[in-house]
Amino acid sequence: MLYVSTRGHADRKRFCEILLEGLAPDGGLYLPEHYPRIDAATLTRWRVVYETAGYADLAFEVLSLYIDDIPADDLRVMCRKTYTAAVFGTPEIVPLKKLEAGLYLQALSNGPTLAFKDMAMQLLGNLFEYELGRRSEQLNILGATSGDTGSAAEYAMRGKKGVRVFMTSPNGRMSPFQQAQMFSLLDENIHNIAVDGVFDDCQDMVKAVSNDLAFKRQYKIGTVNSINWARLLAQVVYYFAGYFQASRGADAGGGRVSFSVPSGNFGNVCAGHVARMMGLPIDQLVGATNEHDVLDEFFRTGVYRVRAGADTHETSSPSMDISKASNFERFVFDLLGRDGQQVKDLFERQLGAQGFFDLSALPAFKTARAQYGFVSGRSTHADRLQTIRDTFGRFGVIIDTHTADGLKVAREYLSAGTPMVVLETALPIKFAATIEEALGRPPERPPGFEGMEALPRKVTVMAADASLIKAYIAQHAAA
Repeated sequence: MLYVSTRGHADRKRFCEILLEGLAPDGGLYLPEHYPRIDAATLTRWRVVYETAGYADLAFEVLSLYIDDIPADDLRVMCRKTYTAAVFGTPEIVPLKKLEAGLYLQALSNGPTLAFKDMAMQLLGNLFEYELGRRSEQLNILGATSGDTGSAAEYAMRGKKGVRVFMTSPNGRMSPFQQAQMFSLLDENIHNIAVDGVFDDCQDMVKAVSNDLAFKRQYKIGTVNSINWARLLAQVVYYFAGYFQASRGADAGGGRVSFSVPSGNFGNVCAGHVARMMGLPIDQLVGATNEHDVLDEFFRTGVYRVRAGADTHETSSPSMDISKASNFERFVFDLLGRDGQQVKDLFERQLGAQGFFDLSALPAFKTARAQYGFVSGRSTHADRLQTIRDTFGRFGVIIDTHTADGLKVAREYLSAGTPMVVLETALPIKFAATIEEALGRPPERPPGFEGMEALPRKVTVMAADASLIKAYIAQHAAA
């Protein structure tokens, strides 16, 4: 399996090359030359694998279609090392919780940092350590987080040989729990940088460093954000697991399943797009945004219009306070028939010159819902409060604010006979203030997280300037 850039760069690379590279040399994102297609017999076989051998072996089946430069036995060992009940709290790893007929929550937040990012990041840590050991090399990971990616990456990379992490986050914009999770890590190989700006400023800094090829090569810069294909690939697996659980029993309907996905940077729902392109019988992929509705606007109108930092306000679902959805470029690449030059023109010239592009007249956009299954919707703070209250009042289940966005929008697209699975993004404790506002009581704090906010912290505050992060990396990077 070879990988191509969304912006048309001529090189074709193998998985382990792009694992350590992040962005392509032309600033594009990597995708496989083609999506492996699975037939009904393979889907049936994978169902048996999942139901008898478990999630780790299902992960191996999916990943092995994309990774052919790691020996199969080694890849299987890594999957089994990653996806264990000890790490994810349950043998099912990603169990479904039925709310009512045809409507489910998929639990993705039972990992070490209580967020769905652990599902991919735990595997990524093991992949990095394996490949760096094989090459006898070091890697300096540069990332940006709006809340959960940072802690998931740092917990996954703690103690990993040859790896240092430089994680940027918007200063003061994460929840107190999210800040405590990250900044209380005192490990020598973990560096937290709080940027005076919004998440998009952090993401722009990461891209600026990645696009400086000389600096990137000198300091061996890699990424853990979902711009890294390996991370997005790992997320594809739980769509299959969710499908296998929802498509059996009384609610199975006609064998198709829909997913509602809280969406900010478009990585989580893009993994669903990949699963659907592989042949997973997904009916609708529901992209649920908060007040930062760039993606909802596109799927409604065909116009992709980024917002300025001054217009990116803090909300009660802060991990989705994003106005430049990096992974959206991967979908646009597919939408445009994989025309890298056209994608390059849209994301470099048109966005740079006017801040938006318009695909509403494109025939492919007019058929996008039928061809790709995408629909969308928007949720507000008032919607989140109401959804949290309703879900607790009717089902005794407390959900976090981002999952509330996903559930609110999911209800707009329920279809009789087609199960709807809402992807959970985090446990409620990470957003305790809003839960208390909604329910008049704080959420339960899982064991082991008591007193986290009072722990000592290690963090560096920095202006939103790529030259500053470069200087910091040069001073602290692994040799």
